[in-house]
Amino acid sequence: MRLARGLPQKAKLRGVDKVIAVSSAKGGVGKSTVAVNLALSLAMQNKRVGILDTDIFGPSVPKLMRLEGSEPRVDDQNRLIPLANYGITAMSMGFLLPTADAPIVWRGLMVMKALQQLLHDVAWDNLDYLVLDMPPGTGDVQLTITQQVIVDGAVIVSTPQDIALLDAVKGINMFKKVDVPVLGMVQNMSVFVCPNCNHETHIFGTEGVDREAQRLGVDVLGSIPLHASICKLSDAGTPVVIADPDSPNAKAYMDIAARILRKA
Repeated sequence: MRLARGLPQKAKLRGVDKVIAVSSAKGGVGKSTVAVNLALSLAMQNKRVGILDTDIFGPSVPKLMRLEGSEPRVDDQNRLIPLANYGITAMSMGFLLPTADAPIVWRGLMVMKALQQLLHDVAWDNLDYLVLDMPPGTGDVQLTITQQVIVDGAVIVSTPQDIALLDAVKGINMFKKVDVPVLGMVQNMSVFVCPNCNHETHIFGTEGVDREAQRLGVDVLGSIPLHASICKLSDAGTPVVIADPDSPNAKAYMDIAARILRKA
């Protein structure tokens, strides 16, 4: 069904109550790690949660969720059945590739076809929340998602660094333009904590996200430190909220998830 202007009608995804997009509009700021830990944190607060990796060219969810090498089955309606680990379900283009290091060398039409399959041909099982791990940028993929799917809120991830904030602000303005509520910003890699002496160093600056959030009239949902354990556990496919749930690092994610629950 199409509107008079030719744009697709936004619709809810089958089997999903609410959709939360986690975006950065820039690569390299730890957005996928944040998305996975937030999805797991939501599940730990008694919610049925899934995560959809919409980054066609650089899917990270299979590794972060320790699901590399797994292949989804297909149900009797020819829909992909999500894979599961750590109490949540997941779908990613990475599950459909022959190997984890296989490149995707596609033009736009093929990318859009793959995205359509991920959006509309996955058998989600009555989720309270589906977290979208969004790719970098503000282009075709982002517009397709926000024009076709009812997104209940967007979480913008950025480091405090000015160069990252430039793209984060573009992401916020994009979501506002397509009428997606911006739930707030997450300041990732806010401070480096030395694993030996716990000394704190603000490698990327201190107040960048707070400054931009105040200027744009959005909330800061919380800050995540740059800590060796988060990086190491993520690379091992054991997110910190699962591997070390009582740590301050895990608590930072849990607090952000609690704020998201109050907003969406």
